[in-house]
Amino acid sequence: MRELRRGNAMSLAMVVVSLAVVVVAQDVRSSLPPPAANVVVPQRRVFSSVAGGPIRITGVTVGAVIVEQVATTTLDISLENPGPARTEAELVVPVPAGVAVRTFAFEGAAAEPTAQVLPAGQAGQLYNAIVAKARDPALLEFVGAQVIRSSVFPLEAHGKQKVRLTYEQVLSRDGRRIDYELPRTAALDYDIPWDIAVKITSPTPIATVYSPTHALETVRGARGTVSVRTTAESRCVPGSFRLSYLLADEGVTATLLAYPDPDSADAGYFLLLAGLPPAGADTPRTTQPRELTLVIDHSGSMGGGKLDQARAAALQVLEGLAEGESFNIIAYHDSVTTLFAQPVRKAAPSLRGARDFLQRLNPGGGTNLHAALVEALRPPPLAETLPLVLFLTDGLPTTGVTAEVEIRRVATEQNPHQRRVFTFGVGADVNTPLLSSIALETRAQATFILPGEDVEVKVADVFKKLKGPMLTDVALRADTDGALAAPRVRELLPARLPDLFEDDQLVLLGRYHGTAPLAFTLRGTYLGQPREFRLRFDLDSASTRNAFVPRLWASRRIAALIDDIRQMGADPRQAAASSADPRLKELTDEIVRLSTEFGILTEYTAFLAREGTDLAKRDVVRAEALRNFQNRAVATRSGLGAVNQAMNVNAQMQQRVLNNDNRYYDENMNRVAITEVQQVNDLAFFRRGTRWVDSRLATVAEQTPDRVVEWGSPAFAELVARLAHDNRSGSLALAGEILLRVGDQRVLVRGPGAGQ
Repeated sequence: MRELRRGNAMSLAMVVVSLAVVVVAQDVRSSLPPPAANVVVPQRRVFSSVAGGPIRITGVTVGAVIVEQVATTTLDISLENPGPARTEAELVVPVPAGVAVRTFAFEGAAAEPTAQVLPAGQAGQLYNAIVAKARDPALLEFVGAQVIRSSVFPLEAHGKQKVRLTYEQVLSRDGRRIDYELPRTAALDYDIPWDIAVKITSPTPIATVYSPTHALETVRGARGTVSVRTTAESRCVPGSFRLSYLLADEGVTATLLAYPDPDSADAGYFLLLAGLPPAGADTPRTTQPRELTLVIDHSGSMGGGKLDQARAAALQVLEGLAEGESFNIIAYHDSVTTLFAQPVRKAAPSLRGARDFLQRLNPGGGTNLHAALVEALRPPPLAETLPLVLFLTDGLPTTGVTAEVEIRRVATEQNPHQRRVFTFGVGADVNTPLLSSIALETRAQATFILPGEDVEVKVADVFKKLKGPMLTDVALRADTDGALAAPRVRELLPARLPDLFEDDQLVLLGRYHGTAPLAFTLRGTYLGQPREFRLRFDLDSASTRNAFVPRLWASRRIAALIDDIRQMGADPRQAAASSADPRLKELTDEIVRLSTEFGILTEYTAFLAREGTDLAKRDVVRAEALRNFQNRAVATRSGLGAVNQAMNVNAQMQQRVLNNDNRYYDENMNRVAITEVQQVNDLAFFRRGTRWVDSRLATVAEQTPDRVVEWGSPAFAELVARLAHDNRSGSLALAGEILLRVGDQRVLVRGPGAGQ
């Protein structure tokens, strides 16, 4: 604990004691002492029966070390007592089942500190005692979890305190997947920063590390070691931290996380996670060489430094090609100029030619985007290479063929060699649906560079991710139901699988029916050779605790439908008539249904959470959604208001991490969050006044409750137990009245949280 002492000005001695796990039988109710006046629950807040509740949690730092399948988790909890008097507190930490306390320590002189693990039964008693004493239901979302409870420790007046808790556990394993979880509240008002770092060491190489809940920064160390850290943006993201990693196998390693639909006996949602052996994990290998075509706009609008940045980006990319890889450069304005007649290998002479060619480019003329795209896709690539195109433009098509439909048709019908076209829109005066469509149709991605952003940096970021093609031309075939001769999976997202590069991962979402194991055949070019991988997954471990699976699926599905609507504006005649197009109405209805059911809102459907919106009036709701889609998604093709849409939709179509507060960019590129919708467990609630309404009831005109349950009553205790059994007790932690569906009943829960 020396590092704690160094980080604090106080010179008081540090008390550190090793602790044995205290396991207390669940039926010994009298053994639980009452909670202290101040109970620190770092995953939620301080529960205080003292007037004013002075203690504050200012931050939590988590360091987890996983060696093979054993995790050691250390929580450093920073506390502050701004009050004028010394006070005392105890620590209560909800934890997964099977943990053992290793150490508990704090700064300051006090009696020997202790901590004990309470099993789920006694943990529930403690939660209930704290909830009853504090008159606050917030802890109910942890009902069903074990808890570590500490002895009381002091906080001096106007002082700061650090508390350290370390516990160990054997992690659960499913095939080659190992899972780690850190319980935390899902409440959107939770703003305590958590810095989480996990170091994984395994004698078996690690194929990939994935979190559905928090964005990660990943660094591979020595053989078998991977370190991950939550990004700065995710420090205050609420919800439990979940992480899974796959132990590498020969070729593709895959796992399946499933969620059984509670409203269907034999259906559900799944997330298929696949990774590849890391570099150096097996015998030396040769990845498929790349053939890179750089297409650079040097029209008049590329002046003012943009062309200089494009030159620098091109040179940086060319330097990043490996020996034996090939390239070409196409420059365009009114006309198109090609550096070489066909792609050439990277070598000193070809690089000199590229530098000279780029240096001679000057801004001027119009933008013949159609001709440049045709020329980029026309020539045959060198044998056994992966043909990639980096296509830069900063303006709308102004010369040659300018019709959006015709340019888009080049990517879909005139790409015989299946080149991947990564598009870059520089500035706001670009046709964003067009650039997104070109990229999507060719297994690539679109990137938009805002005014003032550095072109070189954005292009380099994309190119770094295209290192070492590992598995290309990926295709997945699902097994069929023997009786129906039909696939057992549907609505797979993404519909077209991307190529996988070094340190890449595949996150595929879909729906399934039936209870028998799911089987897939994954085909592609693996390290330059055609390969086939057969995958089989049992559904026995499907759980409603995997609520992130249907939510991620729904988010991607909504994005795909929005993209369909945006592409309707490519033809001006179709765009003008789209408001009466039955297909637009059909797409809108489906988006509204999914948005309401899962609580996933976008810039087009944010009004669903607005106070006064009656979700039961479907015609009114549809009419407003239609106006938004017509005026924004269909009619807006360029400008900042189109760039924000493209960035929102593209991010959502590739989404791998939950977006609990429905954050998006508005038409002025401001970040907007929606707090009137709360996603809890596998349910969604819309706030109406002081009441939270279950999304399954929000669209129903009749909302008179079948029964009312008062907080703290015997009926309330029964409801808590029932919802905990279904992994839904978190819904009772919402502040205010709660109207939810339980079975076939509409149940209104009233209690001390109402109006908070």
